[in-house]
Amino acid sequence: MNLKLLYILVFLLLFSVACSKQQEVVNENVTNSKEENIEETNEEEPIQIYDNMYPLTGLGTNNSVDTRAVAVMINNHPKARPQSGLYSADVVYELLAEGNVTRFLAIFQSEQPETIGPVRSARDYYIELSKGFNSLYVAHGWSPEAKRMLEAGEVDSLNGLFFDGTLFWRSTDRVAPHNSYISFENIEKGVEKKGYDLEQRPQAYSFLTEDEITAITGDKGESVNIAYDSSSTWTVKYVYNKEKEKYERYSGDVQTADKETATPVLIDNVFVVEMDHKIIDSAGRRKINVTSGGKGLLMQKGVQREVEWQNIDGRIIPFKNGEEVGFVPGKTWINIVPSTNIVSFENY
Repeated sequence: MNLKLLYILVFLLLFSVACSKQQEVVNENVTNSKEENIEETNEEEPIQIYDNMYPLTGLGTNNSVDTRAVAVMINNHPKARPQSGLYSADVVYELLAEGNVTRFLAIFQSEQPETIGPVRSARDYYIELSKGFNSLYVAHGWSPEAKRMLEAGEVDSLNGLFFDGTLFWRSTDRVAPHNSYISFENIEKGVEKKGYDLEQRPQAYSFLTEDEITAITGDKGESVNIAYDSSSTWTVKYVYNKEKEKYERYSGDVQTADKETATPVLIDNVFVVEMDHKIIDSAGRRKINVTSGGKGLLMQKGVQREVEWQNIDGRIIPFKNGEEVGFVPGKTWINIVPSTNIVSFENY
């Protein structure tokens, strides 16, 4: 064999072996890299540990939670929509005032929105409900019975009748009585002026654990309508958003959102309770029995179930078979109705 040809064959053989070993190293590195990525992907997210828990939402926080609840009467007349600050409330009661008009009692504790309103006048049963949180009660005006209760000092309160133009202001884009507003900064000024305490944390609700939430059973409760009147203007609708795992609220087919920020109201517990309603005067004012207990419907995580309600230390609490039912951590809206017959469900 030609010596030169032999050298060429040996060189090609050595080059082939070297390339093969280099490919093995590359493949090994790729395999190791994939395994490392798989290991990294399979690592569990660290569990967030918080120092405190907000008592009315059950949500964790590293901030102080030693703040008194503030209960504000908020207008729900069509001329008062959209409202300001409702999306920040931990708990909202909605119930009839006069005629087919509902009002909100919004309980703020974990969040303090800059603007709240429009603020509306007091009624006795709203005051009674505010007592369940030992709230500072904020209103603009009063009914005769509410006047008696507030003047007797049954709750600490701020009233726009005495602070209109100072703590409360009137917006120019709406007409009275749909244009009274207050801020948390002004609430704090009023508290200081009247010598009230704002560091009385409310008692905590009972909340479900993650395992208990997973185990919620019942009928589909993805969309609920509450017809306070035959008109859509006074029909409340809650629709479960599966992606957000929260309920959205609508009035007159318009989603409830903040006037200033357009932030939507998102709710974790929708609780509808039946209470006895009676008309007590020519103005159409009502007496609502907030203590008797009775029928209720509870919507959580797209599931609805029949429950009972009891008044426990001033709060409306759901019960099932004699046992208290915990809330899903988050925000809670409680609709008080004269009859559960005005409640209907649509499921998709």
